[in-house]
Amino acid sequence: MRFSITSLLQRLVFTGLLGMAAATAAQAKPDPNGPPDQFVLAAANEALDVLKADGAVKAGNTARINEVVDKHILPYVNFQKTTRLAAGRYWRQATDQQKTALAEAFRGTLVRTYSGALTRVTPSTSVTGLPFRGDAKADDVVVRTLINQSNSQPIGVDYRLEKTPQGWKIYDMNVEGIWLIENYRNQFAQQINQNGIDGLIQALNQRNK
Repeated sequence: MRFSITSLLQRLVFTGLLGMAAATAAQAKPDPNGPPDQFVLAAANEALDVLKADGAVKAGNTARINEVVDKHILPYVNFQKTTRLAAGRYWRQATDQQKTALAEAFRGTLVRTYSGALTRVTPSTSVTGLPFRGDAKADDVVVRTLINQSNSQPIGVDYRLEKTPQGWKIYDMNVEGIWLIENYRNQFAQQINQNGIDGLIQALNQRNK
């Protein structure tokens, strides 16, 4: 299986969770129960601090990259929901075992992409938060930002969050009009129609080796 989304995802990852906050932002601890826009910026800034200082990440150490993702990114992401929405209607057809396996395989796909994208964070990576247009009291909101990198035009990045019992969780992102889940849903549907859910899981795992 060949995912045409790979290059897009690398762009999403680099300009998304890894580039949401200015390097000079205050070292505020992410508060999942606070305003959603402030939560997004604080979570990203925490990850950026690690990425900019960690030589192992810059060198492409896969084990260290996995540690950074597990500790500084995934805690703020509702990854189960991301996988469920990417699978679309096929999620309801999957067994509990298949759901677990698909989520793990999908996570591996994203982490594999991180290995290249994380090394591209530089001291110049910064963000400009755009005015929050939604209702902060809502259960599902979008936080909009502009990502700035030296010698390049700002990139618009939106983050969709939902309010969970544990507070805000990110579950989708949009880079220049392209939503991550929507693109993966198309890829997943094509693969499942051809080879079933197990075929999709197998194809993802094959590419993750």
